[in-house]
Amino acid sequence: IELANAYRDAEELRGQGDADAARIYAEAYEQDPEFYAFVRSLNAYKSSFSNKGDILLVEPDSDFFKYLNQQKGQ
Repeated sequence: IELANAYRDAEELRGQGDADAARIYAEAYEQDPEFYAFVRSLNAYKSSFSNKGDILLVEPDSDFFKYLNQQKGQ
């Protein structure tokens, strides 16, 4: 019974954390949609390049590389 209660509590905390994260992302988007898009792209880059053995085939001019292709300072 204690293990079940601990699992329930953990799931409740995880759900609250997910809700908080969603709220923070929504607030960030409202404040600065371009920065929000940038952060989302960084997260996508991190997820896509996390495994050394993975191969990613993407056109170099695709939106996926929008921020990597921009010249420095822009």
